[in-house]
Amino acid sequence: MRYSLTAALLATSILCLPTAARAQAMTAEEAAALRAELAALKAQVATLESRLDAATVQPTPTTAPAPTPAAPSVTARPASEIAWKGAPEIRTADGWSFKPRGRMQLDLAAVDAPVGATGVRGGLKTEFRRIYLGVDGKIPGGFAYRVEADVANSSVELTDVYLTYGTGPLSITAGQIKPFWSLDEMTSDLFTSFMERAAFAQAFGFERRVGLSAQYKRGDLLLQAGVFGDNAEDLLDDTNNAVSLDGRVVWMPKLGDTQLHLAASGHWRDPNDPAALGRYRARPFVHTTDVRLVDTGQIDVASERGVGLEGAVIAGPFHAAGEAYWHRVNRTGSADPTFFGGYAEVGMVLTPGDRRGYKDGGFDRLKPSKPITAGGIGAFQVNARYDHLDLNDGGIVGGRQQAALIGLVWAPIDYIRISANYGKLWIDDARVATATGDRDYTADTFGLRTQVDF
Repeated sequence: MRYSLTAALLATSILCLPTAARAQAMTAEEAAALRAELAALKAQVATLESRLDAATVQPTPTTAPAPTPAAPSVTARPASEIAWKGAPEIRTADGWSFKPRGRMQLDLAAVDAPVGATGVRGGLKTEFRRIYLGVDGKIPGGFAYRVEADVANSSVELTDVYLTYGTGPLSITAGQIKPFWSLDEMTSDLFTSFMERAAFAQAFGFERRVGLSAQYKRGDLLLQAGVFGDNAEDLLDDTNNAVSLDGRVVWMPKLGDTQLHLAASGHWRDPNDPAALGRYRARPFVHTTDVRLVDTGQIDVASERGVGLEGAVIAGPFHAAGEAYWHRVNRTGSADPTFFGGYAEVGMVLTPGDRRGYKDGGFDRLKPSKPITAGGIGAFQVNARYDHLDLNDGGIVGGRQQAALIGLVWAPIDYIRISANYGKLWIDDARVATATGDRDYTADTFGLRTQVDF
């Protein structure tokens, strides 16, 4: 179209020239004027063409960029981290934490007693002593929790199950825990000197119970007290109305490199049942047998109360500990016996730079400074103990047991422990007589434990 328009304009311009210029030859001046007029016409045509192009080209619409869709509203979540404390522990910035926990103890043990004393229930045996599985952690606001059960030997028994609140030196706990009895009992079974605790802890029924308790710790002073019912399993019997009060005071100063421990505890329990019976007895320092060489048998119990004293010291690789506990049984219409138990112990960590741990009124983990993972040999500890239990008093003849124990502990790393124990027992007035009827005799025990915890 543009070229047609140009041709038409040129033709029209030629037609408009003077007729004389077309009819006769033009002079030089006329030719120059004609060329100038044609150049002016071409310039006009070029201008018209540019205007025509601008008028015929469709403008490209300018589209506004699509608005970026708004990001969906998301509630900010606190950052979390994972720490390692024998097992992964998840912690959030606002105070939540969660950690799986557990332990496994596999025992190989034997009792060698005179013929007739243990029968087929003695000899060399193996068992899973404990298999604990559970979780613990913290909740914002000063709360902490633990839920744990023992699943050893195809049975399930609740151990620690509690909720604690405390933001300062005072804390309150509701649930099933250990009442506050003794140094040996308050020390975790992961860290005890021997495979089994002192005979009096077994004999006098020290076990976890459901209740409400409080603990106050400031500086070197630790106060513990609570009111309890019975063990969670025993409370399944709805006729169980037992109630007990327990308390303990601990002074635990640290003098330079030396840790001291002095404590006293008190216990009172009422079964709230006129027909209540009790039985006080102890195994021979291994758990693979049900035989108790000292045993009061079933006796009526109106109430019971106990008083305990504790002392310990850790100085470098050396430690010593001792306890005494008096347990009085109030009976209806009979004499009230007072039974006694206690021990004295010494020990030494043999590997340089290592020492026995202590924390909050109990012995703690033995941590090797040179574990086998770092090219060392781990930590070795040797312990020796004299243990005494007397269940003869007030007309009750349950027997008297004395024991000399020696044990060796090897911790290759923090969370693995292998223990070996030997014990020599002297029994007087034994509950179980020998085949010849003798109730005064000796026995030997041996135990080996492989343990891992997380």
